[in-house]
Amino acid sequence: MTPTDRVLSALRARGLLLQQDRRLPSIVGLLTGEALSTSWWGHPKGRLIFAVLSDLADRPDVLFTKLLGGKITLVHRRLWPALAAVGMSRGAWQLDRLSPAARRTLARVDAGGAPVRAIGKVARELESRLLVVARQVHTESGQHAQALQSWPAWSKEAKCRRAASVSAAKRSLERAARRLGAERDALPWGKTSG
Repeated sequence: MTPTDRVLSALRARGLLLQQDRRLPSIVGLLTGEALSTSWWGHPKGRLIFAVLSDLADRPDVLFTKLLGGKITLVHRRLWPALAAVGMSRGAWQLDRLSPAARRTLARVDAGGAPVRAIGKVARELESRLLVVARQVHTESGQHAQALQSWPAWSKEAKCRRAASVSAAKRSLERAARRLGAERDALPWGKTSG
């Protein structure tokens, strides 16, 4: 079994898997056998980790998003309908205190089908509230940016129907997070009642 296959097997079984975490199951932990408190880039298995993450980014059944604790979380396809429903819900936890710059960028994302490039705080703010699907891209200048896409556009592209009930979708994601060992407050809506 290849390292990518090992990670995919764990992701299929759990539904969610963090890219890196000291306490919860993660790709870095699976590949190194360690709970790193520093970046994996300098680890002796850093190239392997990068290769596996690159392989996973190309998989049609894996989505990278910031779901648990604001950290990069891999979500298996079976949880995509729940994730899409929550992302499209536009709950108070998503929209309250959204910065004006993030509101303008979200309006641009919602207005067109093509992804909108963004960097920095605005991209992080929208992604951490699950208001957009974000994919990392490299600009012509070599800078890293996020290509932000609306959930409806992404869902159509991914051939993913959102779950009918937002509350059932949240419960589904909460169960997957609990199975991983995460508390409800690790989810973006978990600190609020929305």
